[in-house]
Amino acid sequence: MRLERKPTRQIRLGPLAVGGGAPVSVQSMCNTDTRDAAATIRQIMVLQEAGCDIVRVAVPDREAAGALAAIQEAIRIPLVADIHFDYRLALAAIEAGVDGLRINPGNIGKRERVETVVRAAQARRIPIRVGVNAGSLEPELWEKHGGPAAEAMVDSALGHVRILEALDFHDIKISLKASHVGRTVDAYRLISRKTDYPLHIGVTEAGTLLPGMVKSSVGLGLLLAEGIGDTLRVSLTDDPVQEVRVGIEILKTLGLREAGPVMVSCPTCGRCEIDLIALARDVEQRLARMRKPIEVAVMGCVVNGPGEARAADFGIAGGKGVGLVFCKGEIVRKVREDELADALMEEIGKMEKLENRK
Repeated sequence: MRLERKPTRQIRLGPLAVGGGAPVSVQSMCNTDTRDAAATIRQIMVLQEAGCDIVRVAVPDREAAGALAAIQEAIRIPLVADIHFDYRLALAAIEAGVDGLRINPGNIGKRERVETVVRAAQARRIPIRVGVNAGSLEPELWEKHGGPAAEAMVDSALGHVRILEALDFHDIKISLKASHVGRTVDAYRLISRKTDYPLHIGVTEAGTLLPGMVKSSVGLGLLLAEGIGDTLRVSLTDDPVQEVRVGIEILKTLGLREAGPVMVSCPTCGRCEIDLIALARDVEQRLARMRKPIEVAVMGCVVNGPGEARAADFGIAGGKGVGLVFCKGEIVRKVREDELADALMEEIGKMEKLENRK
C-alpha cells in the first residue's frame, strides 16, 4: 500500500523538516512541571528513546520559561513551547532557543504584542503552530455555527492565520482538534481544501489507553489514508511514551514509517497448547528496544503458525510445550516452550551481528 500525501508547504523545527513531502513525524507533550527542568529532561530522554520526533512543553509562567534553555540544551529532538495569553512568555521562549511555538495570535493581546512576537520568531526562523481546540472556540464562532462544528474550527484557525499573514509571517503549522472523531476528521478535511500549510493532526482528549488508542487510530488512520497530516499526536490520559508508541504503530500500519519490528501474533484459540499470550508479551517487550524494520511472527498452533512464521523474517510456532524457530522461511531450531523467546532473540541477534560486520 502506497499512500499519496497531500502537497503542503515545508517548515523546519530546528533540523526537522515538516510538510513538503517530509515523513510524518510523531509528537508528544510532557506531563512534568516544566519548572522542574531535571524531571522534564528525564521524561524527554525516555520519549526520544521511544521514537518521539517532536516534544512540546507547557509554559504557564516566567519560571517555566526560565527552564527552557536548560531543557533545550540537554535534548536532541525539537522543543516546542506551548503558550497562551501572555506574549512575554513567547518572547522568553524564543530567547531561550526553542524550535517552535504553539500560540494563537488572537489570544495574546493587542496587535503590537502579536507583531513583537512574530518579528522575534522571524528573526530566529521559529515556526508558529496555530492550534484550535473545539472546547475553546471564540464565543462568536460558537454562536454563528451553533456549537463546536468543523466549520467553526476552520474559521477560527484561518482567522488566526490571517493575523500572521498580515505580518508577512508564513512559517505556520495548523491543528484542529476535537474529542469527537467525526468532527475532527471533518475539520481537517475542510481545512486541507482551503490551505496548503502543514497540518498537525490528532483527536484531543481521546481518553485512557484503550479507548484513546481506538479513537486515535480511527481518526488519524482516516486522515492519513487520505494523505492529510504532516505531524501527529495521540492524546492519551497515560504515560506520554504510550502516545509515541501508538503514533508509531499507526504510521507503521499504514506504511508511512519503517521504525523497528512489526510483530504478527495470533489471537489464540482452543488449539493453542502453549501460553501464547505471555510469550507474545515477552517478545513484544524485547523487540521494543530494536529499531531495525523486521517482521516477527509469534504463533501458537499448527494450523496457521508454521506458514505465518515462514513468511516473516523471524518467527516461532508453538506446539505442546515446544516450538519451532524460523529464520527467513527455514526452521533453524526446535526448543522447549520456556526457551522460545530466548531462542528467537538469539537468532535475531545473529542477524544484527552479521549486518554490523558489513
